[in-house]
Amino acid sequence: MTETTETYSTVTEVPRRRHPFVNFVVRLVREKPLGTVGAVIVLAMLFVGVFSEFVAPYRINEMHLNARMLPPSATWKLGTDMLGHDMLSQVIYGARVSMTIGLSAAALSTFISTAIGLTSGYIGGKVDLVVQRFVDAWICFPTLILYLTLMGLIGSGYVQLICVLGIGGGIGGSRGARALAFWVKESAYFEAVRGIGGTTRRVILRHLLPNVLPMLIVSLTMGIGGYVLAEASLSFLGLGLPPDVPSWGGMISGSGRIHIESAPWLVLWPGFALTLTVFGLNMFGDALRDLLDPRMRGGTGGIGGRGEKLARRALKKRLAKPDSARH
Repeated sequence: MTETTETYSTVTEVPRRRHPFVNFVVRLVREKPLGTVGAVIVLAMLFVGVFSEFVAPYRINEMHLNARMLPPSATWKLGTDMLGHDMLSQVIYGARVSMTIGLSAAALSTFISTAIGLTSGYIGGKVDLVVQRFVDAWICFPTLILYLTLMGLIGSGYVQLICVLGIGGGIGGSRGARALAFWVKESAYFEAVRGIGGTTRRVILRHLLPNVLPMLIVSLTMGIGGYVLAEASLSFLGLGLPPDVPSWGGMISGSGRIHIESAPWLVLWPGFALTLTVFGLNMFGDALRDLLDPRMRGGTGGIGGRGEKLARRALKKRLAKPDSARH
């Protein structure tokens, strides 16, 4: 007689982990409502800027000489300017200009500040001393005066404006990347990498840069709003983009400043679009900082973060159990 022993195995299903991007979106919606509003505004401005040729009711420089200086109406949703341009179309094309310059200048600034700050902070010594004294001398100049001087020397235009804003902001912003390098390189992990003979280039590119990348993304996002304002300021002063380019700052400076009392819509709508864009960028950047920056993420030891709430909840459950079950 043969006895058959049956063995039953219990298979525990492991819950599927969500994609990091999906997890980020869920956390953004749940934990940062203002950041969600800012993200929606930023995405809307990007969509309008990319597809402005299809969204705008009229072409970029289409003039209607028989419909000049008309207030908002059913035909002209936001009114017209002194040359007969439809203000709605001009504001839509202005979104493309502002977002293009803001994104490009912020990307160039982040690249320059990262290259200067990480190299200077990691190497240290005399190299750091010389580089930081140059940065100190650079940031001593008032930013607006420096931008105006450089734009007056090289002229106005897309490329010139992006280079001036990106390089000027990158040199001054290298202090943040340098501080991140000091913060990361003191860990035991980097001591081990240096102990096994890692070269400076390899350590910076393969180990230091990935560890500070979330903070650099946050810095990039939060810097776009400042560069959008800087472009509007330079265009308002006449040293930004050419007059034929529909920039929000140029709209306020041109016919808007001249006819601000008789035609306030010439200033109102570009100013509102500029304010809304910068508000959305700042709110989204602030939320991005809280979600991605490990110092602000709210881990178990964080103050006021989600980790602290989970720790308190676990402590309450533990205290609610009887003493016999607790031990």
